[in-house]
Amino acid sequence: MIDLTINSAALERAIEKARKQNIIIPTFQQQINPELVPDNIKNQLMNVGLWDVNPLNLFRITWKNEPKSHGGVYGDVNFIEFPKAITGVDAKIVAPVGKWFPTGAHKVGAAFGCLVPRLVTGQFDPSTQKAVWPSTGNYCRGGAYDSTLLGCESIAILPEEMSKERFDWLASVAGETIKTPGSESNVKEIFDKCWELRKSGEDLVIFNQFDEFGNYLWHYNVTGRALADILEKVMGPNDTFRGSVYTTGSAGTIGSGDYLKNLFPTSKIAASEALQCPTLLNNGFGAHRIEGIGDKHIPWIHNVKNTDMVMAIDDESPMSVIRLFNEPAGKKYLASQGVSEQLIDALPLLGISGVANLLSAIKFAKYYELGEGDVVATILTDSMEMYQSRLQELTEEHGDFTDLDAAASYHKHLVGTTVDYVEELTYETRKRVHNLKYYTWVEQQGKTFDEIQSQWYDDDYWSNMHNQIDNMDELIDDFNARTGLLKS
Repeated sequence: MIDLTINSAALERAIEKARKQNIIIPTFQQQINPELVPDNIKNQLMNVGLWDVNPLNLFRITWKNEPKSHGGVYGDVNFIEFPKAITGVDAKIVAPVGKWFPTGAHKVGAAFGCLVPRLVTGQFDPSTQKAVWPSTGNYCRGGAYDSTLLGCESIAILPEEMSKERFDWLASVAGETIKTPGSESNVKEIFDKCWELRKSGEDLVIFNQFDEFGNYLWHYNVTGRALADILEKVMGPNDTFRGSVYTTGSAGTIGSGDYLKNLFPTSKIAASEALQCPTLLNNGFGAHRIEGIGDKHIPWIHNVKNTDMVMAIDDESPMSVIRLFNEPAGKKYLASQGVSEQLIDALPLLGISGVANLLSAIKFAKYYELGEGDVVATILTDSMEMYQSRLQELTEEHGDFTDLDAAASYHKHLVGTTVDYVEELTYETRKRVHNLKYYTWVEQQGKTFDEIQSQWYDDDYWSNMHNQIDNMDELIDDFNARTGLLKS
């Protein structure tokens, strides 16, 4: 359960800070169904840019934004249904689009889910404390963005080998950015920096997406329901939802798979990772280029007991496919294979991890020999807006992307996706993955032996959290009432 203990004195200061910053906090229910947002806020949003550092954009932390950069309000969930010309399989593969969140990535929702429980209980005091956001990419951007809206100081922590665009953006928003050694998979170095900050004596709160259950709770309820809305739209009476597939990252997004499995009990959840760092698959380690899916540990918030399959994607494949989707020769070749112009224009909505998710969903469909009438869901976490420098680096490394390169990428890395590096999990192999948490979280990060046991043996451990959004929304409503901003 998420701790909702009230610190009255700090809460009063947080309310006063929100009043001064003109902060109104959306409820979870408003993020699930933004039609519940008050009309006066919708009207004001028509004059606000999607990436503007404006408190009103808290009400754009939803999958249902209009897909426009300025002045949009709400509509249906933005998603792409990938045809056989892209996937090579008969099954429907669908994915919601993360670009149409503030900051251009869905991680701003995870940051909201971690911050708001602390804010509306007084466990975080934005008038005195710094907010620390350890991340392998987009999460610290979302956290720094939320912190700026609150007018509090923030510290973003991420590996030094992340894309240039991330650091350029953070320079304009975060109070401080700390670069830790290594790449994506160097998560321990991030955690070590957090311990260093804790011991420094500074007044700060660390919002660690890998162990904050607000991340899981936000995705279970908000992303889970967005995926359910998509399925309701695309599935016919004879269709069957077969499963959801995610590169794990912080394991927040995979919480939406728990929601879908409650709706569709026969469906499966697959967790994917980079072959170059096969922690789930083989207790392995290494470095890779699929930005945003840090490895070499199992996140505390991953409900491993509910995961049915693990798989690995060679990072060469998404790096090749982003060129296919974005270079002129690639777009030309896709058109020759029957991909519509409309879809080709939409493919830059897939960032590197989005492509990895698509390839993982294809692998899932091929492994289970899915056909017409079968549906698979995945997620497009961000877009190529954060990775243009990676395209430039690939050109410098490999030369121009030619017609021959496009054909090779399409047939080898996209429709040629294979079913190797896949493991269906049994009770014992699930427990193997779960047990890896011990070395990071109990030995290094101060979690207890009793709680890691509860995660595995207590059937209510995860389900008891799911309805906490009702308690959260009551606290949010009370917070907003005490600022007086909604009334005024």
